Amino acid sequence: MTTAAPALHTLETPTESPDAVLSRIREGGRKAGAPNHAERIASLDKLERALLARKGAIADAISRDFGHRSKHESLISEVFMVQGAIKYARAHLHEWMEPEEREVGALFLPARIEVRPQPLGVVGIISPWNYPVQLALTPLVQVLAAGNRAMIKPSELVPETAALLHDLIAETFPADQVTVVTGGPEVGEHFSRLPFDHLVFTGSTRVGRMVMRAASENLVPLTLELGGKSPTLVAEGFNVRTAADRILAGKLFNAGQTCIAPDYVLVPARSREAFVEASRAAVARMYPSLLKNPDYTSIVSDKHFARLSGYLEDAKTRGAQVIEMNPAGETLGAASGTRKLAPTLVLDPSDQMQVMQEEIFGPILPVVTYGSLDEAIAYVNDRPRPLALYLFCNDKEATDRVLCETISGGVTINETMLQFAQDDLPFGGIGASGMGAYHAREGFDAFTKKKPVFRQARINTTGLFRPPYGKLVDRMLKFLIG
Repeated sequence: MTTAAPALHTLETPTESPDAVLSRIREGGRKAGAPNHAERIASLDKLERALLARKGAIADAISRDFGHRSKHESLISEVFMVQGAIKYARAHLHEWMEPEEREVGALFLPARIEVRPQPLGVVGIISPWNYPVQLALTPLVQVLAAGNRAMIKPSELVPETAALLHDLIAETFPADQVTVVTGGPEVGEHFSRLPFDHLVFTGSTRVGRMVMRAASENLVPLTLELGGKSPTLVAEGFNVRTAADRILAGKLFNAGQTCIAPDYVLVPARSREAFVEASRAAVARMYPSLLKNPDYTSIVSDKHFARLSGYLEDAKTRGAQVIEMNPAGETLGAASGTRKLAPTLVLDPSDQMQVMQEEIFGPILPVVTYGSLDEAIAYVNDRPRPLALYLFCNDKEATDRVLCETISGGVTINETMLQFAQDDLPFGGIGASGMGAYHAREGFDAFTKKKPVFRQARINTTGLFRPPYGKLVDRMLKFLIG
């Protein structure tokens, strides 16, 4: 396929080994000790200034990597989101760093106990291609807030952005505090085997399994942000046009290349045709044209374009009705010299179709019909637990049922994807969609050792329980345990 705007950078294996980089950063941490509140705030401030100074360059680099990426989508998802995480961490950091007093057992009074947060050390961050700045720097915000140092391995699929990240970090932080390691899959595989104090991986479930196996060699604790097939459930009686507007807006942001994008939609059987027409209208309003529309993003690579095209061919071959929503009737794909793929509905998909077996990661939306809420809930629960679930429903009883009877990484009701944008909500998957969480207080906690501390009082009674044991201990034990 002929594609526009080839990347200017190619990522070569770094001259300095990842092992040497980790040793340097770990030694820097040993010499400097845990940073205090003011030092952590200074690191967050530096990161924010560097991010904002390069916001235009970030949008341009990502667009070159994608072939075309909406500037507004980049500024919203990459710059605004990271800045929001910085502001939130900065506002709450003093509170998070405070030791937490706990209740000492009555027998040990007047001793005191507390839980003291302590940096883990060096955290590895493996970031993906779909939001290459946000998913590298948002974990970094919380790593720095927790007082740690970091190594970042960006995706080789976005070489322009990886080079920008490398320079941004190198110009902002000392090399023994934060470093970006670039390179291809072999560097990423080596990176995942390093003896970090914690490792964050964002990517596919398949690669997540490999990262987990590699990290297990050094017993490295993991935060895995994976994906899966996030369902959208339109309840009986909900306005179909409103649902379609909001679902398609979420599905087509970044051309569907989002881990929490609506992957498929469940609609009442009698509402299917109304949903199709409402979807057509929603696409026409948002994207009256696609080919030269700066708001509509390209697929990231030829390989991913071919994968998505293969899903559609497979669905057609297996009997699904495939509806392309191309308002201006433009020629897209190879013939246009772009990787733009039209928004497409797949009606009546079967479980045997690739589009229902794999996370889609593109502007393709399967539409599944159901007869009752019980049937819809069972459909969701018969599949691996998703990273997100979206429910369009105005009935409180039905909403409560879905919330109680399904399990997912997060939920948004009557909208899509906005749970991720809330700075005071944790973000994380469950089962095949991931483990652990970050964002909010949970992000600080993920990269912190909660150290329990017992402070003995100068005058205490614990000496009564030391050998040689005698009648006094017998009487006390009889009183305590009978």
